[in-house]
Order: sequence, then structure tokens, then C-alpha cells
Amino acid sequence: MLFRRIAWLFAMLFCLHAHASGTPSLADRLPRPLPVLEVGYYEFPPYTYTASDGSTRGSGAEMVRHILRKAGYRARFRSLPSARLYLGLQDGSVQLWAGAPGKPELAGSTLECERTLGHVDLNLYRLASRAAPQLPQGLSGARIILISGYSYWKPVTDLLDDPHLQLELHRTSTHVAALQMLGLQRGDYLIDYQAPVEQARRELGMAPLAFDRLYSVPTKLIVSRRAPDAERLREQLDNAYDALKAEGYEMELP
Repeated sequence: MLFRRIAWLFAMLFCLHAHASGTPSLADRLPRPLPVLEVGYYEFPPYTYTASDGSTRGSGAEMVRHILRKAGYRARFRSLPSARLYLGLQDGSVQLWAGAPGKPELAGSTLECERTLGHVDLNLYRLASRAAPQLPQGLSGARIILISGYSYWKPVTDLLDDPHLQLELHRTSTHVAALQMLGLQRGDYLIDYQAPVEQARRELGMAPLAFDRLYSVPTKLIVSRRAPDAERLREQLDNAYDALKAEGYEMELP
């Protein structure tokens, strides 16, 4: 016991001497974990999704991880429906999201990075046997299939809310279920994003669908204003993107 106390005393004296002399101590030399950023997402395969083992996978998730590591952070991902994700960005419980800029409900509570990670297309899908509708009047009285938990830009939400069109809205939780509903003609049209639809269609072995593009959505890193030093964080993320691109990394989502 006496020996342990003497050894502890010498260790403390060494650390104090190292600190006073400016020499790094053993504790100073140990690698420190990178600070964590809370990253929110909603299920959007194949870009960002929750795998069967509970981990967050996809090309978008990997790009976010890569940018954060370059900027000196690590990601802690949380899968959330859009309403809870936006609330998290507003109150700071979610510090970062890779998503569409220009959301009116996030305008006062977030900062948008300058760099664009990619684009995703929102389409109006139909069976190939159905003729293309004249928008918007051609949708009058139609049954529209939507994905629960997704949000859309204002032109589409205005169309869906238009009382003159008398649309019949049907929501389902997955892209696979949405395509099955369309294939069984339980809906006339599906409004959904191209990348997850194509993945779901391949899973089902379904023939290609006819579609009309409604709009193309850019994807950027969105920083909560309640994140610590949010302005500096946004700058760090853009700089990390530029550094990775200069090093030859592919910085565009497929």
C-alpha cells in the first residue's frame, strides 16, 4: 500500500512538472475522440437508410461521415420522420441534416452550406398503360399515393391541397408498399423520389413505370443555428467538402 502511494505521488509530480515545463504529458499524447454531431435523417434508400442491424447505411450517409471526419467531427445518426427532424433542427437536438434547402419552416432556425451534394428528382409515377395527365387539371378526382413522413416543396403541397382537384390521398409507410398499391391499381398515381422508387422497383422485379418529373431537388448540409458555433461549423463543412474534392474524391451523390 505504501509503495502504491509513493508511485502515485511520483506520477503526480511528473505530470505537474510536464505541465509547468510545457512538455506534453502522457494524457496529452493519448488520442482524443472527435466531437460528436447529432445528424438527423429520414429513410431515403439507397442514399440514407437504417439497415437490418440498426446501423445507418447508404451513399449519402457515407458522404456525410467522410465530410465530418475531414472537418474533425464524427456523426451520430438518428432516423426521424420529417416533422420531428425539423423540430430537432429548430430546438438543436438535431445539429445537422443532409436535405433540401429552402424549407420555409427552417428558414429562421438553420444555416445552409454552400456546396451541393447532389440532386434528387420528385416524379409523378403511373402505370405505362395510363396516358400522361395534363397538370394540374388532369389529376382532378385522382387517387394519389404518398409516402408517410415525407415532405414536399410548396408547388406540390399546393397541388395536393387544392380543393378544386378533389384529390383522394392514400399514404403508405414504404416505397415497396407504394409500388404494390400502384401495381394493384389501388391508386392512380404515385408521387415519390426517383432513387428510392428505382430501388424498390428492382426489389419487386417490377417493369419500369411511366412518370412525369415534378422538380429536381438539390441536397445540401443544413446546420441548426443552435449547434455550437453554427457559423463556424458551416464554414468547416464547406472547407472539408472542398478539401476532399481537391484530393480527388467523388463528391456528387449518384
